[in-house]
Amino acid sequence: MSDISTHILDLALGKPAAGVGVKLLRLEDEAWIELADQKTDADGRCRKLISLEDTASATYRIIFDIAAYYSCINNSRLALYPDIYITFNVSDVHRSYHMPLLLSPNGYTTYRGS
Repeated sequence: MSDISTHILDLALGKPAAGVGVKLLRLEDEAWIELADQKTDADGRCRKLISLEDTASATYRIIFDIAAYYSCINNSRLALYPDIYITFNVSDVHRSYHMPLLLSPNGYTTYRGS
């Protein structure tokens, strides 16, 4: 099954980032349309934000609510990036798009996972 998913690892704590708000949007006619609004599970995952089976190639955006996550785990810690936006193109709706996020208070890394 083809879908969009994500996984967040908190590098500073050395564990999955549970409870992070995650939104998925798709660009349609120059406007962003919200498709999903979830929170990461105990393993830091949103296993299926959307199925790509009935959609066409498009530009998508995942928004991670990092400020709320850091305020829940430690009020003294401030996130340099309160929200992280990852915008990417889906060119093959028959393949899955797993978009992991490696997170720290002062930076992040993302890549296309498997």
